[in-house]
Amino acid sequence: MNNGEERIDLYQWDAQIRAQAGIEYLAGVDEAGAGPLAGRVYAAAVILPQGAELPYLNDSKKVTPRRRDLLFDLIREQAVSYSVAWAEAEEIDQLDILNCRMLAMQRAIDGLEPAPQLVLVDGNRDHGSRCAITAPHQLVVKGDAHSASIAAASILAKVSRDRYMEEMAQAYPQYAFDKHKGYPTKLHYELLREYGPCPIHRRSFLKKL
Repeated sequence: MNNGEERIDLYQWDAQIRAQAGIEYLAGVDEAGAGPLAGRVYAAAVILPQGAELPYLNDSKKVTPRRRDLLFDLIREQAVSYSVAWAEAEEIDQLDILNCRMLAMQRAIDGLEPAPQLVLVDGNRDHGSRCAITAPHQLVVKGDAHSASIAAASILAKVSRDRYMEEMAQAYPQYAFDKHKGYPTKLHYELLREYGPCPIHRRSFLKKL
């Protein structure tokens, strides 16, 4: 399937949801950074206008970094509304990562103006033990491969988190956060064993060390 066909499918999928629900403001929400050993978990929520033109829009993991940066700007320019939010490493240690994924996504949804009439949530979970998606919503498994709104949210969340980790690489240069973005790579583990954790490490993720 070529990029053109993918884009048409993504937009048509959202259009069908809007038509079936009889709504105007449909949002997509997605998160980035659930798996790393360090840093925030990010989420983004996006309401796209009907007729948005976003070349190469797809699941953020399937888009090159250069195209993600291009899309990041285009999405913010074209969106009816967008919001980026996060949960800190300390919150992850206090609540666990599932709760913080939900917390970050709901924070992103709360930042939208106008408020969405329906939110498409990437994945198959809408609550943890203490935090939940409280906005009217629908779960979409592999949503960033189906919905333009979720795909746009995945781009904003991924780029925002990557840029945050690049900032953290300046603050804590010994950990090379710009190279692995906090994920559990061989290099990251080697640096952790050498230097120990820093303030943005998720202590609850380091029990094996």
